[in-house]
Amino acid sequence: MSKGQTEALVQEQIAYCRARAGEYDEWFLRQGRYDRGPELNRQWFEEVVEVEAALAAFAPTGRVLELAGGTGLWTQRLLPFAEEVTVVDASAEALALSRVRLGEAPIRFVEANVFDWHPEGAYDAVFFSFWLSHVPPERFEAFWQLVRSCLAPQGRVFFLDSLYEPASTATDHWLADPGASTTKRRLNDGREFEIIKVFYPPERLAVRLAMLGWRATVRATTRFFLYGAVSKNNYVNT
Repeated sequence: MSKGQTEALVQEQIAYCRARAGEYDEWFLRQGRYDRGPELNRQWFEEVVEVEAALAAFAPTGRVLELAGGTGLWTQRLLPFAEEVTVVDASAEALALSRVRLGEAPIRFVEANVFDWHPEGAYDAVFFSFWLSHVPPERFEAFWQLVRSCLAPQGRVFFLDSLYEPASTATDHWLADPGASTTKRRLNDGREFEIIKVFYPPERLAVRLAMLGWRATVRATTRFFLYGAVSKNNYVNT
């Protein structure tokens, strides 16, 4: 894919995130088109609890940076640990919803395209949820260079994302082949967008990060999620 094609996809993905902001929570809460019935919904939320427990064990303390923070669903899970939180997201609409959700919490919101943004200081922890899969493959290394530039000397990273599972998306979505890097997404009003969506097998992702100089522990829940704790040295709390 050419540089111009990648940038066009990134811009379409941003447009999708902005248009989808008001219905994003339906996906996470298993509502509307994302309701897969009692049994699958139960398993989804049980696996969310598993990831929450892993995040609590990781304990993202100190100055915390959240990339692509969206509507604040996971920002609220960072607050019990962090001394201060900075959230970066390209969607003004999502950030507005996050401000409402988080109320008077001491959070700095930054409206910016993650790929164009540069940190103003060092952070003790960097967190991102359901974002790595939206990084174009050709920008994977550059993205992790950005993450490295955000970290204090003993800084750590925690992330979570989706496993390849057709039941995780809307009932009217077609999940692309697991080897694909893009997919189509439809909003409630029928509008369609092409976005980046890369599914990573946990073992391969850990190896790829190791090749970039990271120490990574990447795990998977039974069906829906992968999550990882990463550091640029030997300081990883899992």
